[in-house]
Amino acid sequence: MTLAPGLRAQSLIVVEMDDTAKSVGSGDVPVLATPRLLALAEAATVRAVERHLAPGQTSVGTRVELEHVAASPLGTRVQLGVELTRVDGRRLIFAFEAHDEHSVVGKGTIERVLVDRARFLAASERRTT
Repeated sequence: MTLAPGLRAQSLIVVEMDDTAKSVGSGDVPVLATPRLLALAEAATVRAVERHLAPGQTSVGTRVELEHVAASPLGTRVQLGVELTRVDGRRLIFAFEAHDEHSVVGKGTIERVLVDRARFLAASERRTT
């Protein structure tokens, strides 16, 4: 299949205790954790392209730039959107932005690389032996 800029996906979360900095260990306050925000964005990038990959192909994250600009307390609804903005050979570049009811809470870019799943897993197994 063909990957082209413009592919999109969204994620929606209502911040619960398991999503907070206090719970994931990235801080001691009960607001949306930066690592959780990143995980939401990465999951959306996977969804944006999954139907467009060749059989046996997947993508892996290689680079992230994230700006977490506002706190989202418990119970806040956060919506995150990603868009594939550039395809450079096997490299996929995504832009993302997350909003709550009041403002932008985070934004950034994620780079993923297309790989053959079986070869990638075989190479990772060789690294552990």
